[in-house]
Amino acid sequence: MKLAIIGYGKMGHEIEQIALERGHQIIVTIDNETEWNDRLGLFLSADVAIEFSHPSVALSNILRTLEHGVPLVCGTTGWNEELEKIKAVCTDLNGAFFHASNYSIGVNLFMAVNRQLSKLMKNHPDYDVVMEEIHHIYKADAPSGTAITLAEDILKHSTLKTNWSINLPAKKNELYIQPVRQGNVPGTHTVCWESSIDTIEIKHTAKGRRGFALGAVIAAEWLKDKKGVYTMTDLLNLK
Repeated sequence: MKLAIIGYGKMGHEIEQIALERGHQIIVTIDNETEWNDRLGLFLSADVAIEFSHPSVALSNILRTLEHGVPLVCGTTGWNEELEKIKAVCTDLNGAFFHASNYSIGVNLFMAVNRQLSKLMKNHPDYDVVMEEIHHIYKADAPSGTAITLAEDILKHSTLKTNWSINLPAKKNELYIQPVRQGNVPGTHTVCWESSIDTIEIKHTAKGRRGFALGAVIAAEWLKDKKGVYTMTDLLNLK
């Protein structure tokens, strides 16, 4: 498969390495506007593009890729307020768009556990719930897209929480998310349910970027020749 990589930072390099290991060809990398202009011809011949850039340019990269008819796997977070617009554009253009807040297989299984636990806790109002996410100091958005996904899945089933917040003191109806930025941490997410008598905690700790990159390449393999909007829930059949 011929792949294009949009965003050639640490994740882009990791994606490149894994894609090559899996027998794919990287036909172009794009990291700025000049490269978009100079390398567009190569980009148009890609079977799938994988985008891990920055929230400030993600929306432009997504729209441009869809308009050029190249299927896109997007891993950048921090732009999700525009998701409904992107879905509509993808449908109008009969394109293919795969988005996820986290491409790690393990994280997505963790998310499924979180959804199931949230359903179980709906009938146990004695438990309060809080979250913590820890990432490296270079991460641009806070809380992480993964933390937001986890929080939104909890809110769907909660009778006590109506929204999430990163501000203290949190109101009784707010699910508090504590974002921590330290060192080179790839990503740690913890969901804690606590009552006066015990604590239930689930946690996922990433050991490096490889799991995220591998999931993105697997998503690109899966997306090739498809049309529509998809997520890791579709790929892993976790609905």
